[in-house]
Parts: sequence; structure tokens; C-alpha cells
Amino acid sequence: MKITIIGRKVNLRNNFKELAERKLAKFDRIFDDDAEAVVTVTVERNRQTVEITIRQRGMICRAEETALDMNEALDHVISALGRQIRRNKTRLEKAKKVDPGLEFADAYYDEPEEELQVARTKRFAVKVMSPEEAIMQMNMLDHEFFLFRDDESGEINVVYRRKNGDYGLLVPEEK
Repeated sequence: MKITIIGRKVNLRNNFKELAERKLAKFDRIFDDDAEAVVTVTVERNRQTVEITIRQRGMICRAEETALDMNEALDHVISALGRQIRRNKTRLEKAKKVDPGLEFADAYYDEPEEELQVARTKRFAVKVMSPEEAIMQMNMLDHEFFLFRDDESGEINVVYRRKNGDYGLLVPEEK
């Protein structure tokens, strides 16, 4: 796995980089050599956020954690990634031909496997509007996201509320 470590508003020490690489190495048996991991460390006031995104052949695993200490945030984000991978192990096996005998020995992987099931299907008319109008509509409905057709491009887009209170816009991309 190719690992890139980025520091935003912080100069990262070599021992942190080595620790991050060592902790990510345990995922080498799950991901191929062509997988790319990006570790982004951001420091704001007394909070330190570590975000890890692993990309492999169109599949993305991402986790982000914030703590007072950078190493503590790294530990939490590695645990979160481990839980994600554990929960999605069977899908990873099908999509990426991961060894079905692969065992997750660490304690934080011991979560029951959940079956994914659509609980409800809802149909509605997708209206043409600007992203600003879609955000306003989403807020009026008190939803976390809102699907709409962009008035400029004609594409189906999604606006959503981020954890920090800002808004995000998802725009489809042809590949």
C-alpha cells in the first residue's frame, strides 16, 4: 500500500509518520499493493484531527477522529477503519477477492456482522433548483441531505449537512 502523509497547519515529526505507517501496515493483508492511503493531520487550537482515506480500484474506506493528542487520534481512526473493514468483510471478499480465511485478531474488530437491508423505499419528484435553494429546502424539512436536479448542469446532485455545520455538495462524475 502506498502511504501519503499530509500535515495541515502542523509540521509532522518523523516518529509520528513511522507510527502511522506501522499501524497502516496491518491493513496490507487486506488491500493490494496498488492501494493508496492518505493520512491527513490537521491541528486547530487544541484539537488534532487525523483523517485516513484508503482507495483501491474504485473502493474507498475513510475515517476521521479528533482528540487532544495526535497519537490518540491516530489510534482511534485506525480502530474505526478496522471496524469498517470488519463490518464489510464479506463485501470486500466478493469485490476484491480477499482471502475468506482472513481473521481479524484485534479486539476492536469483534463486532457482530450486520446484514444490510433496505428498510424503506421512498419515491418523490426531483425538482430543478440551485444548490442554495436545495440547502434551504433541506433545512426547511430538517433533513441531513437533499436530492435535486441542478439548474445549470441538469445533473442529479445531493446537498448535505456536514458534522461541523457546513454544507457539502455531491456532484456525479463520469468515469
